[in-house]
Amino acid sequence: MTDRAPPRFTEFAPDKPRRFWTVADVAPHARGFAVTLDGRTPKSPAKADLVLPTEALARLCADEWNAVAELIEPATMPATRLAFTAIDRIPQAREATADEIAAYAGSDALCYLADSPSSLVERQARAWSPWRDWAARELGVALEPAEGIVHRPQSPEALARVRDLALQLDDFVLAGLGMATPLLGSAILALALQRGALPADTAFDLSRLDEAHQESQWGVDAEAAARTAARRDEARLLERWFTALR
Repeated sequence: MTDRAPPRFTEFAPDKPRRFWTVADVAPHARGFAVTLDGRTPKSPAKADLVLPTEALARLCADEWNAVAELIEPATMPATRLAFTAIDRIPQAREATADEIAAYAGSDALCYLADSPSSLVERQARAWSPWRDWAARELGVALEPAEGIVHRPQSPEALARVRDLALQLDDFVLAGLGMATPLLGSAILALALQRGALPADTAFDLSRLDEAHQESQWGVDAEAAARTAARRDEARLLERWFTALR
């Protein structure tokens, strides 16, 4: 067990090296499928080979390397960054990652209902209660809703169940779940996305009902819209990540 905070993304070296390969491809490997750059496998920051458990996930990463124009820009290679996190950091941080996912379940966004206005209250109840029911039925995770912002503790059994579900996952799936949970503010939505029960856009929209309501009342500026679009892109990447791992 470790007390270190769970990882987000592993970054590349900061000097942004130039593209040095002609073609990125995928090749069978003893541990799965390797990304290859003109036949050679790139290394993670910790000097491990970029080897993925499925061909589909390796191709998702290889496509990012093929899309590099001149400089290697980490921000444009989210699947590769997440793969490096799964390879370099998750094995030493599995317990901490599962603990954080369970902590999000303890204050899950789907459990905090607005007390006004009535239009938002009704919208949250209609949109969120089916997914709390889904978690209880499909995952064995029964979380209780509360009205307003006052914290309502969840049962230790429910939180332990979320933690166990996280620890049952392999390093690559756990890395994705560790990213999805804080992105959505909800362990329920993250687990639904991971299991293919929700598409990315729907999960993301459910996670930001409050924001969308505020935007409908007050409008949205360009900077906020850009942040929302970037977060939505992260959710879509995670959907591709989880799909490629199935």
